[in-house]
Amino acid sequence: MHNRILLPPGFADRAFTVSQAEAAGISAKRMRSRDIEHPFWGICLAAGSIHDVKDRCRAFLPRMPAGAFFSHATAALLYGMPLPGNLETDPRIHVTVVAQNRSLRAVGVVGHCVAVRPEVNSVAGLPVLEPISAWCQLADVLTLNDLVAVGDHLLRPELGLATAPEITARIVQYSGNRGARRLRAAGALIRPRVESRRETFLRLFLMMCGFPEPETNVNIPLPAGKRGVRGDLVYLRYKILVEYDGEQHRTDAAQYNRDAERLHDLRGAGWLVITVRKGSSQDWVRSAVDGALRSRGWRP
Repeated sequence: MHNRILLPPGFADRAFTVSQAEAAGISAKRMRSRDIEHPFWGICLAAGSIHDVKDRCRAFLPRMPAGAFFSHATAALLYGMPLPGNLETDPRIHVTVVAQNRSLRAVGVVGHCVAVRPEVNSVAGLPVLEPISAWCQLADVLTLNDLVAVGDHLLRPELGLATAPEITARIVQYSGNRGARRLRAAGALIRPRVESRRETFLRLFLMMCGFPEPETNVNIPLPAGKRGVRGDLVYLRYKILVEYDGEQHRTDAAQYNRDAERLHDLRGAGWLVITVRKGSSQDWVRSAVDGALRSRGWRP
């Protein structure tokens, strides 16, 4: 049986360049072994080490030029922004350099260049463009609804990514760039306290249907003795709640029971509750909300 030569200390748990390997006495034949992969040109890494975008970015760090940073969709993913599937699964990473350097050209890398280095944060030890600018960069590749969904994510207070005034100011600064018009439209539609991409899409669909805009994740008053609850999309005036029922509501037994109790209390207090699921048709949602609103006195 052939026994592979162990890598020198410090090489088995991090990415390293071919030149670093040669300097450490690792032969070219050893670097072609099956237990070493090459995610980028000139980069070596223990096979099976890359599981997500953070791992891919860490693997590229040995080749990062001074002052470069991760941007565009890569930055968005590093901040946990909800993106459409084609961007979430794209194995390429976006890297931006400043003007004195040429844009990177490498397999697996989308290179960009800026005249002045913007604000850059450290995310899991990686240099990442600040979140609002990363959102702005997506304006020419995302649909309006997807752009709003990412903007809603930025406003989630528990994440501390951005405030509404900061977003408004950055939209103004972005004027004249590609996607600026769509960015302005998205800025007018983003709302606080939205907890999922599907909630965003549902809210935008209700508005497209011509219904009043619901409030997002607000507290709903209940009679004395009943614990207050929050709802996804709330029509306080009409006592109507539109809920998006995600998979976690059925896979988490405790969450499922809490939701059942919450909806029971709401209905007992005279609220109409419409539950929308992944497979619900748009025609059904439109009809259900229209009927509920009209029954409570709303008219187009």
